[in-house]
Amino acid sequence: MAFGDDGIRWSVLAQPVWSAEILGDPEVQRVYDPRLTAIDGRCYLCFAMDTCHGLRGGIAVTEDFLKFTILSLSVPDNRNMVLFPEKIAGRFVRMERPFPVYSRGGIDRFDAWISYSPDLRYWGDSSLLLSVEQVPFSNDKVGPGAPPVRTEKGWLTLFHAVQIDRSRGKNGWENRWQKCYCAGVMLLDPENPGRILGMSKKPLLAPETRLETDFGYRTNVIFPGGMILEDSGEVKIYYGASDTVECLATADVNDLLRLCLD
Repeated sequence: MAFGDDGIRWSVLAQPVWSAEILGDPEVQRVYDPRLTAIDGRCYLCFAMDTCHGLRGGIAVTEDFLKFTILSLSVPDNRNMVLFPEKIAGRFVRMERPFPVYSRGGIDRFDAWISYSPDLRYWGDSSLLLSVEQVPFSNDKVGPGAPPVRTEKGWLTLFHAVQIDRSRGKNGWENRWQKCYCAGVMLLDPENPGRILGMSKKPLLAPETRLETDFGYRTNVIFPGGMILEDSGEVKIYYGASDTVECLATADVNDLLRLCLD
């Protein structure tokens, strides 16, 4: 856990606040990919959990970052969940990325979905939100990024998009890492978030700097995990680079909206 007053400079705690060891469940191998959303004064944590019997997506709540109460866990395989920061038409909303290997022909074709809940525990009424085929800079998978923010035009949200290039050689720790992750931006209907109002046809963020392309655990990876809309209109975008470091990019909210709607 890291704390900061300006969103730029951070003080990082020496020990993790949550881990598989802290959970103490022998079924759980690790927890990772956290996404934080504040709803009605409480902080909710979406996370992925590797277990002995599959990858599960979950939602937990905390009031002090010392104790986390798990509210729901999906069946395998689901991950990359993010919550909307308020109820819409009386229901909680989340975006997610399931792994439908068999139904998509046994190849990587993972899409972004949207689901609804009356209580953050039971989820359903699921539907496809964004498919790989809709994103010009993806041929492998798309899924949620940072939790969305409400704007005057609708819900502004980031997503991750993955493109495979079989000509790529060794990048990062794996013998052949052939994927490139970019961040995209889209705008969702304020009252019907399952409807896309607009989307940039080009990546908002793509690997360019040496930290993003040359070094790290897995190179050529940009993954957005947090977004803050300031009163000034500045948007702070927090993203992981090469699965190794956390970075910050900034933009003007009106510029992002134009990218989606023009």
